[in-house]
Amino acid sequence: MEAGAERPRSPAGPVEASQRYISLDRLRGVAILGILVMNIYAFAMPFVAYTNPLRMGGTEAWNLGTWFFTHVLFDQKFISIFAMLFGAGLVLMTGRAEARGSKPRPIYMRRQLWLMAIGAIHGYLIWGGDILFLYALIGMLAYLFRNRQPRTLIIIACFLLPMAPILNFGNAVQVEATMGKVATFEAQVAQGDELDEEQAQLLEDWDVQRAFMMPNDEDMRNEVEAYLGSYSDVVTYRAPIVAMLQLFLPIIYGIWRVGAMMLIGMALMKLGVLTAERTVGFYTRFMLIGYLTGLPLTAFSAWNLYAHDFDPLYLMRAGGIANYVGSILVAFGHIGLVMLITKTGALQRVMDRFAAVGRMALTNYLMHSVVLTTVFYGYGLGLFSSVPRAMQMVFVAGVIAFQLWFSPWWLTRFRFGPIEWLWRSATYWKPQTMRISAE
Repeated sequence: MEAGAERPRSPAGPVEASQRYISLDRLRGVAILGILVMNIYAFAMPFVAYTNPLRMGGTEAWNLGTWFFTHVLFDQKFISIFAMLFGAGLVLMTGRAEARGSKPRPIYMRRQLWLMAIGAIHGYLIWGGDILFLYALIGMLAYLFRNRQPRTLIIIACFLLPMAPILNFGNAVQVEATMGKVATFEAQVAQGDELDEEQAQLLEDWDVQRAFMMPNDEDMRNEVEAYLGSYSDVVTYRAPIVAMLQLFLPIIYGIWRVGAMMLIGMALMKLGVLTAERTVGFYTRFMLIGYLTGLPLTAFSAWNLYAHDFDPLYLMRAGGIANYVGSILVAFGHIGLVMLITKTGALQRVMDRFAAVGRMALTNYLMHSVVLTTVFYGYGLGLFSSVPRAMQMVFVAGVIAFQLWFSPWWLTRFRFGPIEWLWRSATYWKPQTMRISAE
């Protein structure tokens, strides 16, 4: 090519199966199924039971043991891997577009906007624990860093990560101050005094905030009643919760934690860590360092929270820090293990099934919500709040087994999962070829 000549442009389009990194697909499949292990608590019980096993789900040894096991190995670990894979996908997609001579920004931003729309539909109409809206939003910000060197990305991530615990500590201080004011105002009302407009509004706002953060038995009964009601009851109840999460979660948590994980994922992608390009010795050390440093922290976190009766204010002030840090290290251990298995060629048939799940990650993630809300909510089987924590893992095992069978079956017939097809077709403004036989 002559100097100064334009690079020939290829038409933009989704990645073909032959262009995919099997290691990324396997890791994505492991991540999406690992996320389900924690999400089952939010499908089956009131939200507070996710972090406080004493409130619901059974306090017998097998039920508390289930919480301890999932907290140590799963809580925040696989969702961190998923965020890292978002960053890796950003590097991969934009890099391939630039190699074709295309401008990646319009397609990437359109892709994220459609993902936000899917996330909003998911959150408001299917399940309130959606992460797609947040990840799509943070992914747009992460795009600005796509050309940074791995070392720079890791340094920026290290500056971002402490912000979420700092903000949580500040939130705890604010909540304690508000609780003091509320106690004073309620005492005034009990004495027959009238409150001014500002004081009355604070009491009203606090009632909403408290019901979400520190629900009492009546709040939990109301939540159970709502989710055991009709479909319209469920949608009406969760709409303000989803709106609040979409407004505040990016500020308190998303930019700092999710953004940092995406930047780390971008760095690991550029360093060849996520594409199984490093040595067996490297992945062995990566895995061992992650587990040997992270697991003691997450085990301490579980014991420490139990010792403090899972006090939500303690969790905000300091109780969440051990798992916040440890979960990143354990996530590295999980990544090292998957890459080591891929590198050595072990468990190939099983891991290829995880890869198929990963290629259909969006479809499988949304399938979790459709299937399990139908199982637990009132418009389905109505099992909400009635299944012990340990028994919830039976549902998890059933869904995982089905998706490990269904995903390879589907991909022998079609190029994409159904939601992936819809997402890609909307992103590229034209229907994508779906059937393999039609190619």
